[in-house]
Amino acid sequence: MTIGAGSSPLQATGLGPIGNALDDAGLTATQAGTAEGAIKFAVALVAIWLLGRLLVLPLLTRAMNRRELDKHAQNPLLMLSRFGIAFIGFAIAFGFAGYGNFLVSMAGIAAAGALAIGFAMQDVIANFVAGVFIYTDKPFRIGDWIEWDDGTYSGTVEDISLRVTRVRTFDNELLTVPNSSLTDGVLKNPVDANKLRLKFVFGIGYDDDIERATEIIVDEAERHTDIMDDPAPSVRLTELGDSDVGLQSRFWISNPSRADFVRTRGEYVTAVKRRFDEEGIDIPYPVRTLEGGLNLESGQSVVQPAE
Repeated sequence: MTIGAGSSPLQATGLGPIGNALDDAGLTATQAGTAEGAIKFAVALVAIWLLGRLLVLPLLTRAMNRRELDKHAQNPLLMLSRFGIAFIGFAIAFGFAGYGNFLVSMAGIAAAGALAIGFAMQDVIANFVAGVFIYTDKPFRIGDWIEWDDGTYSGTVEDISLRVTRVRTFDNELLTVPNSSLTDGVLKNPVDANKLRLKFVFGIGYDDDIERATEIIVDEAERHTDIMDDPAPSVRLTELGDSDVGLQSRFWISNPSRADFVRTRGEYVTAVKRRFDEEGIDIPYPVRTLEGGLNLESGQSVVQPAE
């Protein structure tokens, strides 16, 4: 093929307008092609990034607000969206700049790297997946009082991320808990509903009046301002111990928290104990009686000589 006198050799290599302009400026064919690809890559990447920041992220934020998604859940989702926009921007920019072969090579390297990283970061990935389930299932929220590991750990949720959850214990200790620990076992959320039932067993003596003790337990529950009238408090005989009769009181408090639970139960038990003392109802403690004798042979002593 013969190139006309007014044509540049670089134009025959498939350079675009930018490459031709750089060729006219005096760059070589290789330099013009490299510079054109870099400029296309940068322009496409910036365009996709701005489109995502100015259009996609605001729309996503509005959608999450309409669904009344918690703020602590929005931040990680927005962060993942930014990573997604950046990834898409790089992919489109590579194609727009004509780096197809390079992109294929990088995809192979990335796949091998992802496989190696996946084996090395199994626990991290498990916690990440568990964090996604926590966001979608919402077993608890920030501010909730939770218990897990058969009640071994408990506290108030302070922060939820995609990898860990931070819980403040009632001794003011901060626990950083992997999310998988909260999704693999039984999790107790006593404050998920708007009321909480509490139970306490009062032990009275076998000679005391059960009916009168029951009346006192119910009466003190009805007197307490933080104990609900509906459902009404109730008492059941649940235990016949070695030294006492167990009367289990069941009562409800509304809008519970750990502080309310401890305070209300303490005040209520104290009031019942005071009434028991006033009316002569005994709260016995275990008594052990030892029977038998000690036989000594003639001439033996129970006192051992000092060595």
